Amino acid sequence: MTAIPAKALPRRKTLSATPGQIALALAIAAFLLMFLVLPVATVIYVAFTEKGTSTFTLVNFYDFFRTELFMRSLWNSFYVSAMSVVWASVFALPLAYLTTRFVFRGAAIVQTLGFLPLIMPPFVGAVAMQLFFGRNGSINLLLDDWFGFKIDFMEGLNGVIFVQSVHYFPFILINLSAALRNIDRAMEEAAQNLGSSGFRLFRRIVFPLAMPGYLAGASLVFVKVFDDLATPLLLNVKDMLAPQAYLRVTSIGIADPMGYVISVVLIVASVTAMWLSARALKGRDYATTQRGGGGLAKREMTRWEAVLGYGTVFLILALVLAPHMGLLLLSFATIWSYSPLPDAFTLAHYGRVFGESSVYIKNTLIYATLAGGIDIVLGVAIAYLVLRTKLIGREWLDWMASAALAIPGVVLGIGYLRTFYGVTLPDGTPLASLWITIVLALAIRRLPYALRACYAALQQISVSLEEAAENLGATKAHTVRRIVVPLMAGGILAGFVTSFSTAAVELSATLMLVQSNSDAPLAYGLYVFMQSAAGRGPGAALGVVAVILVAACTFLSHLIIERSQKAKGMGH
Repeated sequence: MTAIPAKALPRRKTLSATPGQIALALAIAAFLLMFLVLPVATVIYVAFTEKGTSTFTLVNFYDFFRTELFMRSLWNSFYVSAMSVVWASVFALPLAYLTTRFVFRGAAIVQTLGFLPLIMPPFVGAVAMQLFFGRNGSINLLLDDWFGFKIDFMEGLNGVIFVQSVHYFPFILINLSAALRNIDRAMEEAAQNLGSSGFRLFRRIVFPLAMPGYLAGASLVFVKVFDDLATPLLLNVKDMLAPQAYLRVTSIGIADPMGYVISVVLIVASVTAMWLSARALKGRDYATTQRGGGGLAKREMTRWEAVLGYGTVFLILALVLAPHMGLLLLSFATIWSYSPLPDAFTLAHYGRVFGESSVYIKNTLIYATLAGGIDIVLGVAIAYLVLRTKLIGREWLDWMASAALAIPGVVLGIGYLRTFYGVTLPDGTPLASLWITIVLALAIRRLPYALRACYAALQQISVSLEEAAENLGATKAHTVRRIVVPLMAGGILAGFVTSFSTAAVELSATLMLVQSNSDAPLAYGLYVFMQSAAGRGPGAALGVVAVILVAACTFLSHLIIERSQKAKGMGH
């Protein structure tokens, strides 16, 4: 049977929106307005009004800027975020450069191990790193014993910087590695022919061409560190903005305007960081004629380069994997105090986790599954409306959903408390105290990840397939259900797994919304356990469970993407 060429099929006259698509767009807009825009707008509104009235005022911001604690917290947040970017770059640059520019045996393993810090909640890593690098941790005990001095790795702001840079450096590693692979190496060869080599070649040619990838990762690190709540709290650093916002609302109450002012400052800082990273690239040309393989091949390292390169990689990986080793040891330790390693080992902590704390795991599975499901439904719908219709204003749906990236979790949590605590059910229960509110907060926080996965999957599907189905009599709804969604399956599953795994360890928003232990998710349970020395063993065991859960989801996501790409390759 002869196939009909795509050009022979009569094309649809327009991609105009149907009444059903308009209704779908309005429903999505209503959802985003209710659970994203309204809570954030409420936070901003309260920050600019007098307490107990609706009168516009700037006095709250005046009080903020003249209070020494808040100004110190603002400076500390900027300082910690900027220094975390610097140290994250120190960790990421050698790994990215060595694995993409040299014949480096084990490059795939290095890249995989470099990704591992992201699958552990940073505040859990903070506890584990204290065991190795704290004032009485393994490293300092050995330094004191051998050389008679200690180093303040984990004291005050230094500890927050250390933990955050180790945890978030994979954002720079992933983006910078991709950018380095896409550079036309013929440009490097031309520079070498003109006498440039070594660090000068990297500084003048390679790194500037990879700048888009570097800035994308660096801006993510800055925003994530600036917004983080639990890590400073666990390290007893309270003079930073996110902890101050949390402490004002939880200690003084949701009527206190200063928590909302701090929240507005957090939003402005996040948006500004993203805008500056985009602005820095505007008007500059980073295009190359070939992606990757053209020109200069990967270079073999000399013996001394190999010794230095492998030594550097080993030290960095040992450092960034230390939290995982510390957590694993602590989960089996009976006592680990004032000694380089635990005194003895036990399985009792895991017994306690699967006995008393199984509710945390059960709640997490329920919440993260529901949040991931909501994100996938919204992601597919928004991607379809943006890419397949001419609906007026459809881009606003994409922008609104993506805006959640710039909203700190603590701000969203405060917004939900203020907006929905006064909304009560017939039995008088506040809406903000229901577990479903936690699910909605998680869904909003992780929606951008699922949306990008669905968007990318739909972009790879030719519209001619849908046109052919409709020309054969299928309705739009039938076409979407039978043609579009099955072809997007790989992207949909990857988006779900990404949303699920990141929602499973989200704490900033949920810390504000949990009303009782029976409704608490895993991340909240981890935070509670880690508050006391007696609870850190079971907390570490619960942390290992969290890491295994997220690692399994991450592996599944990569497997799904790989199989999807192979299937498409065979189809072509």
